[in-house]
Amino acid sequence: MKSDVEELMPRLLPVEFGASGEELDLKGPPRNPREYLRQVQLEASQCPEVVVAQIDPKKLKKKQTINASVAGCHAAPVGFCPSLSWQQHQSIAKNRNHWSSNTLDDNVEMPDITDEEGWKKFCFGETLYLGTSSSRTEAAEAEPALDYSKVGFPPFLTIVSRLNQSTVLMVLETLVGWFEENDFAPQLGRWLYALLACLEKPLLPEAHSCIRQLARRCAQLRSALETEEDEKLPALNLLVCLVARYFEQSDLADQPE
Repeated sequence: MKSDVEELMPRLLPVEFGASGEELDLKGPPRNPREYLRQVQLEASQCPEVVVAQIDPKKLKKKQTINASVAGCHAAPVGFCPSLSWQQHQSIAKNRNHWSSNTLDDNVEMPDITDEEGWKKFCFGETLYLGTSSSRTEAAEAEPALDYSKVGFPPFLTIVSRLNQSTVLMVLETLVGWFEENDFAPQLGRWLYALLACLEKPLLPEAHSCIRQLARRCAQLRSALETEEDEKLPALNLLVCLVARYFEQSDLADQPE
């Protein structure tokens, strides 16, 4: 029977042991690779699930203040909240199998991982990045010859499949930071979805903070929409749903009416 951890993630190094019942000496050095892995498993099983650090306040030179936001999302207006069934059927993991063994197109020059402004231009294009309305950007996308420097590169599989987890999180934080000061746009929504699809669990603490910030921003904009027919509503609902349901931030989940 699989453990709770194995239900979430498969073992990277599955090791089967016979029923010899031989006890291992955890204090002695392992005699072979299998014995080493067994020692690691035994040590891990003896670790408590929750560990509390014992800190002596006298050793702290000065007071430390930590500002942590635990606020939930803005409640969706009546009629704007998706059903629970719809939320439960949104899946990211099933699409990951299609994202391997892709090669990058020759005309794509991806920015350096530390170039935040470069990534904004890469994802949004000069049109949106410089503040032009999204309607003009959509019109540009309809032209036969696309200039991706103007309209931005869509999150093609050949692009996102090359991003490691550090890059995924850096780009996600950059776009969420931009989103905090700007309105929602289709290009932004496509990239946010693609990056969330690439983000692997278990999440790092900074990833938790980032996706929660994203969900709250989406809920904030949704609460200000005037009609259920607004074209932004499905995208905002989807992003809130993925953060709350897939990434298990249940306190941010929409509660069906």
